[in-house]
Amino acid sequence: MSQFFIGGARSGKSRLAEAAALAWPGPVSYLATAQVGDAEFARRVAIHRARRPAHWALIEQPPSLAAALQANASAERLILLDCLTLWLAGFLTEEGADEARWQRERDALLAALPDLPGELVLVSNEIGWGVVPMGAVTRWFVDELGWLNQAVAARCQRVTLVAAGLPLVLKAPV
Repeated sequence: MSQFFIGGARSGKSRLAEAAALAWPGPVSYLATAQVGDAEFARRVAIHRARRPAHWALIEQPPSLAAALQANASAERLILLDCLTLWLAGFLTEEGADEARWQRERDALLAALPDLPGELVLVSNEIGWGVVPMGAVTRWFVDELGWLNQAVAARCQRVTLVAAGLPLVLKAPV
């Protein structure tokens, strides 16, 4: 089964995703997509790291999420992927990144999701509730993340919106 936790910054989505992973009886792998670029962000990553149990395996900054998921997924393992937002942001900061490469990686991820064995918990930001950004790059980012979130939600069995630390289940298995 796959679960998707989505919410704004500091909504509590990662904490709830981590709680779902803690309830898993088998091994857990944490797939981190953040690219630390400054001291303030390093502190944020350290807070996330300190919350995680030491026995969780860590997969950091894979070039391809689909390949990383396929290489690490197994029937007895839960993979917690945190987060899709930072994965997409990496395409904006990566040297030589282009839209065609982003589309290939996105399509590969979406194709892989339905066939992965084991449990998958994904985290992403909901950023489309604000004003329309003025810059073309920011509009592209907001659009792409919105489309990615919709596509991931369609492939997940459970989708939970998180606001103020409170979960609102939008989709659940019947």
